[in-house]
Amino acid sequence: MTGFESDTLGDYIIKDPDADLDYALDWSAWLDGDTINTVTWTVGAGLTKHDEAVSGDITTVWLKGGNAGQTYWVSCRIVTANVIPRTEDRSFRVMVRQR
Repeated sequence: MTGFESDTLGDYIIKDPDADLDYALDWSAWLDGDTINTVTWTVGAGLTKHDEAVSGDITTVWLKGGNAGQTYWVSCRIVTANVIPRTEDRSFRVMVRQR
């Protein structure tokens, strides 16, 4: 996860309430040659997901909105294209701060 910071609760990113940005997760180390078949993003109420993409081993979500001072959880679940599919989740927090 590029651009993310970490604390005792896990990974997070700081976002301005007016920002409309993309956030990417790189699954290449975990996939170990497997490929992503499906992706499901779950975004906390108050934050808006308006687009998503998969490019090889990278999943991307576009987020906008959120209220300054609030923190939102975002989760990405992938299912692989393996004969016996594997499922994995990654989550991060979006901390909305006025910049």
